[in-house]
Amino acid sequence: MASGLPARRRVTPVAVLAGLVVVLLVLMVASAGSGAVAIPFQRVPGLLLSAPVDGQDALWRSVLVEVRLPRLVFALIVGGGLAIAGTTMQALFRNPLAEPGLIGISLGGAMGAVIAIVLNANSLWTMAPAAFAGSLAATALAYKLGGRQPGVAGVLLAGIAINAMCASVIGIFTTQANDTQLRNLTFWNMGSLAGASWTMLAWLGPWVAVLSALLIREWRSMNALLLGEREAHHLGHAVRPLRRRLVVLAALLVGPLVAVSGTIVFVGLVVPHLVRLTTGADHRWLLPNTLAGGAIALTLADWLARTVVIPAELPIGIVTSLVGGPFLLWLLLRKGT
Repeated sequence: MASGLPARRRVTPVAVLAGLVVVLLVLMVASAGSGAVAIPFQRVPGLLLSAPVDGQDALWRSVLVEVRLPRLVFALIVGGGLAIAGTTMQALFRNPLAEPGLIGISLGGAMGAVIAIVLNANSLWTMAPAAFAGSLAATALAYKLGGRQPGVAGVLLAGIAINAMCASVIGIFTTQANDTQLRNLTFWNMGSLAGASWTMLAWLGPWVAVLSALLIREWRSMNALLLGEREAHHLGHAVRPLRRRLVVLAALLVGPLVAVSGTIVFVGLVVPHLVRLTTGADHRWLLPNTLAGGAIALTLADWLARTVVIPAELPIGIVTSLVGGPFLLWLLLRKGT
């Protein structure tokens, strides 16, 4: 029996992806023109396409190309990578509240960076490998210990234990730090995109692109995992190798991001859930839409971090926490009603 009400039209995933790309492009132009040196928004595209030799335009182009554009690309890469890794963890654990730090990836990276800073090896080329190694070591240990139990519950419990151990090591090294090291530790732990450079992006961009593509290829397996591991096995998926493959890919993706940007929370939790509410749980579209959504989220957060307290700058981790914390509380209250 017809109700007489018009049928609710569902937004197609392709339309959502197209909309996200448009929003991202507009946001990048707006962010590029904002900051301590204000650049008219309408001048941004022209300055990027031409190369003035002197005057105000030359200054603006120098700021765009050497400072803001690398930072925008950095935000796009880090945000997209964290978001797609969060989507992977949520599929693996079949829990919308899962995120990459759940199995030690983030705190393992923080531990490696803290050790490097306290040992006076606090350049990017020493901190990044140390944080990367810490992420991989923590993830491998969590998987090795937790993999002895059936399902993913063992990996989750092992990750909680590994996180506690990493936090303890961080605390021990922090007590041995001097005033300069403590300042570096504080700002690194709050996250920042200020270290963006074309040299770093030259290797980070392809790394994240390849790993993201490998994760997107697993969309059928992730859809099967949502039904349960037994059902996924009956559908022809080798669950144990699949679980190991997803964990390794997520660790390889997040480890370098934590190494170069510090601790940026909630992006891997909030963005996948928001996109899922819009497009549904089909990972064929959820993964690419989440990639674009993560890029938007961190670009917006970085824009706010740079412009709210000009000429100073807020750590980007504070901005994501201010947004992600209330969202998580709303999500919990919503689930409870």
